[in-house]
Amino acid sequence: MSDSTRTAIVTGADSGIGRATAVALAAQGHDVGITWYRDEQGAERTAEEIRSHGRRAAIAYLDTSRPEECAAPIEALVEELGGVDVCVNNAGDGDSTPFVDLDLASWRRVVATDLDGAFVVLQVAARHMVSAGRGGRLIAVTSVHEHQPRVGSAAYDAAKHGLGGLMKTLALELGEHGITANAVAPGEIATPMTGNEDVDPHTVSRPGIPLGRPGDAREIAAVIAFLASPGASYVTGVSWAVDGGMLQMGPQAGSHLTSDDWRRIG
Repeated sequence: MSDSTRTAIVTGADSGIGRATAVALAAQGHDVGITWYRDEQGAERTAEEIRSHGRRAAIAYLDTSRPEECAAPIEALVEELGGVDVCVNNAGDGDSTPFVDLDLASWRRVVATDLDGAFVVLQVAARHMVSAGRGGRLIAVTSVHEHQPRVGSAAYDAAKHGLGGLMKTLALELGEHGITANAVAPGEIATPMTGNEDVDPHTVSRPGIPLGRPGDAREIAAVIAFLASPGASYVTGVSWAVDGGMLQMGPQAGSHLTSDDWRRIG
């Protein structure tokens, strides 16, 4: 990826990890295209932060639950920015329904939102990167549940496992073009999706996480920004767990443990 090409697209950047990522990439020197789904005003606030770093911001509406409509907004952002060198697929959603009670419509909504829409977004970006011949970075925000399941999250777990597998395939297929493909797998992060928006995660106790707290969206963004940087030019096909050690505790840890007794013997 040439140092002279500094454009990025971040989906789902109206809040949380997406907003933090867009701002981190702007601070790194990228003009940034962002998408929103629920909160247009939130997207405008993200754009203001991008511009505060002296970078251009472009905004588009994107509903990844309708994958057949996902290409046009990404194409529009690429055109407005004059290219795309980094694409971060962050948009996603979940469901908390036991498998035997999960209806097909809910399954399809989550899989479309988290996997089908991601496929279209990443493919549009990849095609532009290949055509430009300057390399690039494809990054997908998955989840710790890309690696370990959680009760009540059949559709979410399946979609995130699939997205992680897709990124590994992209690493194989696109490496010859100088394009890297990696996933970032957050644990519990203080965002609207977890009901902890505008909460200082350092004030929240999570005995089931070795670091003892949820993460901050900016801690995820910092890892994504590294993967988007020249320093990560030889990193591809990897899923980076950014979870405070949650995965080491097993799939049902995190917020499920209410005591620190596990830290001691006897």
